[in-house]
Amino acid sequence: MSKAPKNPEEIFPGIVDDYRRLFAEDLISVIVYGSAASGDCIPGKSDINFMMVLSEMGIDALDRAFDLIAKWKKRNVTTPLFLTEAYVRTSLDVFPIEYLNFQNSYELVYGKDILKDLSFDGKSLRMQCEREVKGKLLLLREAFLESRGKAKDLQQLIAQSLGAFVAIFNGLLHLKGKDLPNHRRDVIKNVCQAFQIDSDLFEKLLNVKEKRVKLTSPEITQLFKAYLKEIQKLWKIVDTLEKGGD
Repeated sequence: MSKAPKNPEEIFPGIVDDYRRLFAEDLISVIVYGSAASGDCIPGKSDINFMMVLSEMGIDALDRAFDLIAKWKKRNVTTPLFLTEAYVRTSLDVFPIEYLNFQNSYELVYGKDILKDLSFDGKSLRMQCEREVKGKLLLLREAFLESRGKAKDLQQLIAQSLGAFVAIFNGLLHLKGKDLPNHRRDVIKNVCQAFQIDSDLFEKLLNVKEKRVKLTSPEITQLFKAYLKEIQKLWKIVDTLEKGGD
């Protein structure tokens, strides 16, 4: 049980059986999302993310899952998101980016598909995109200064932040009425085209994230400064989007 799967699908029957035994009729859905569903998963390295949809009675008995959480962590399964259908329905205006990304990269493993028919209000989505871009720009500036230009720290910062921006980019593409790609490289390419931001820069950033290139401290410092400048350009573009949505 301690080996990470080569293919996430290897563990689907086992995890469904475990949670069905645990929650019985209170288990409504088991959904895998993120890289394990999109094909970006790196075997043995990428986390495997599940969403467990429970009844109202089931959500009040989460302590039942203590042992299962520990068991499946040994196979690269992170602590699942535990939700109810009512929670999802009432959260779409608050977290549209998150649910849009769930909907874009998921596979129904068991039960009811609660994501398929979700729809998103353009105004709520635009506001969250603007808030997230501006907020993350502030955090990037702070972290850049704290790094003191150390290559290892900046590489880690790029890797962590770029994933968050890919999620935001999906929101921006949705606002433009564009189809959402499954793979992050395609997401980045499409958003750069749609919003006229530097595709070569983001290609380099993605190569750093995926450890395809190794840069010196001066090189990665200059790359990061360009990253900050392009995100600043992006928030100005987002700010000019029609306030009512797409």
